[in-house]
Amino acid sequence: MESVPLMGARVAPDDLTQLCIEAMRLTGLNEEDARLTAEVLVTTDTLGTFTHGTRQLRGLLKNFRSGRLHAAAHEAIVAEGPAWAIVDAHYAMPPAVSYRCMQLAMRKAKASGIGYVGVRHSSHYGAAGFYANLAARGDMFGLSMCNVDPCMTVPGSKGRVLGTNPIAYAAPAGEEKPVYLDVATSAVAATKIYAAKALGQPIPGNWLVDEDGLPTSDYSNFPEKAVQVPMAGHKGYGLAVMVEILTAVLTGAAVMSGVSSWVLDSPNPTDEGHAFIAIDIGQIMPLGEFKSRMDGMIREIKSAPLAKGADRIYLPGEIELERQETALAQGIVLPPDVVASLRGLAEDVGLDAASLFKA
Repeated sequence: MESVPLMGARVAPDDLTQLCIEAMRLTGLNEEDARLTAEVLVTTDTLGTFTHGTRQLRGLLKNFRSGRLHAAAHEAIVAEGPAWAIVDAHYAMPPAVSYRCMQLAMRKAKASGIGYVGVRHSSHYGAAGFYANLAARGDMFGLSMCNVDPCMTVPGSKGRVLGTNPIAYAAPAGEEKPVYLDVATSAVAATKIYAAKALGQPIPGNWLVDEDGLPTSDYSNFPEKAVQVPMAGHKGYGLAVMVEILTAVLTGAAVMSGVSSWVLDSPNPTDEGHAFIAIDIGQIMPLGEFKSRMDGMIREIKSAPLAKGADRIYLPGEIELERQETALAQGIVLPPDVVASLRGLAEDVGLDAASLFKA
């Protein structure tokens, strides 16, 4: 297990972006793929979602060196209609492919009111919420989802059945902040368990079940034997199945047990599937009217009576967007496990990153 520093570090988003871009260049990626991927990962860190930000770049670049991803590859549309497309990622850099595929879904939505883009032959794309927010920034309603390797049980089973299959949505507003939600369909994202292992921190007893399907807080044999549980029982299970259908069954990507882990050493390509959906709001109602109605909904929620001990009500995504404002103004305070991962990344590619990490 890599050494984890005791303290985090405050970094400027631009400096962190340049480190990531240079690491990708040294791994053989082209300028656009490096730039888009860095934007996805650094933006995720500014939101405080450190499990899915730049911490993940080291693992992605290892997949290029092992041949599971291909630096010179580029995605291609293999089938399409006016409002939809199926894309073969050809194991190119997943966040860059996903960025362009949400943009493609948005172009389809501009033409037809709604656009769906499904992706096959891909790998880990980072935080689903980034791509949903990409649509919201373009005044569209965005949906993003991905299937992953099975590490989650389902009601009535004690072994791996489905992946944590994340899903995210985002909607623009007027004077209020956009509303967005980004969740795994498991009780917690797998990366949070890996982060706890790296830091030697305990986890709650309702994140995993053991070989007999019983709740456990022992992550020592995760993911080899211990498996995750769906959020809210059958509800998370049902959503995970929907994600599997839209990202894998419909796209031609690997389904369930056919997906390989991008984290564990394996000779097999991951073959995850993604799905991106954009709705062009302005074709359904005037955009200004929609944003005004969004503001009204948000304000009604925020004005609800407070529970004892509570000081405010947050909308989905509001906490993250407030963190982002602070990070952009004052720098990102990276937690220790992210600093350790980025130091390891720099060592892997021969970069000196010491000046970046100042506690």
